[in-house]
Amino acid sequence: MSKLVIDIIIGAIILLTLIYFLQEKFIFKPEKLKQDFQFRYDAPFKEYFFDIEPGVRINGLHFFRDNPKGLILYFHGNTRSIKGWAKYARDFYRYDYDVVLVDYRGFGKSTGKRNEKEMLKDMQFVYEHLAKQYTEHHIIVYGRSMGSGFATKIASENKPRYLILDSPYYNFRKVVERFLPLLPIRFVLRFHLRTDKWIRKVNCPVYIIHGNKDRLIPIRHSVALQKLNPGKITLIRIHGGRHNNLPSFDEYHNFIRDILKW
Repeated sequence: MSKLVIDIIIGAIILLTLIYFLQEKFIFKPEKLKQDFQFRYDAPFKEYFFDIEPGVRINGLHFFRDNPKGLILYFHGNTRSIKGWAKYARDFYRYDYDVVLVDYRGFGKSTGKRNEKEMLKDMQFVYEHLAKQYTEHHIIVYGRSMGSGFATKIASENKPRYLILDSPYYNFRKVVERFLPLLPIRFVLRFHLRTDKWIRKVNCPVYIIHGNKDRLIPIRHSVALQKLNPGKITLIRIHGGRHNNLPSFDEYHNFIRDILKW
């Protein structure tokens, strides 16, 4: 074996090792908030703390209406915290729906060490808590980008009225492999978020919204997801939409309005 080949193998091993131990820093881009941070919004809201287990506390915001038609449980993307994501709650509460947003471990005020299994358990804990206040028939689960995996997992194990996915991925490995195509990512990736696996088990109607100009997660991910369960999945294409600007399109808001008027 030549020295060049040996150097390439050693380099690949070093790179994969770095990916294994440092991948969280590339996947998650949280905004951290002090525990005494005070949220301020124009709409009525309450702050929640879900105590999962010692050392793990999930922070959430609940925007509420006097006589809500139901609840939107919103799982946000891989950046910031609910402090910033909360601005999207108005897209739902203006139609008289309560909205709950939660931060994942290490985001905002939420605490706990991140791993996929435990993060999914956190979100199931939140769902079960909310299902005691709202009948499942009046709960809509919404997942945005990275949050689409969490939303799909929750919908696959429960019975919400609808599942709405905003710019989802087929599975998380497909996203990473697009940027690192020559490496055996499947062997070192610790976050897989198998939307493709879980969506087959979802029994409620599923609506996917995706921009056809999305360069981060191309719309082909959603097309592939729809093919897994075409009888239940409706794909809404936002022409000209990219990954982070769908709420700037009238088509997006028209869809939200129509789906929430049942």
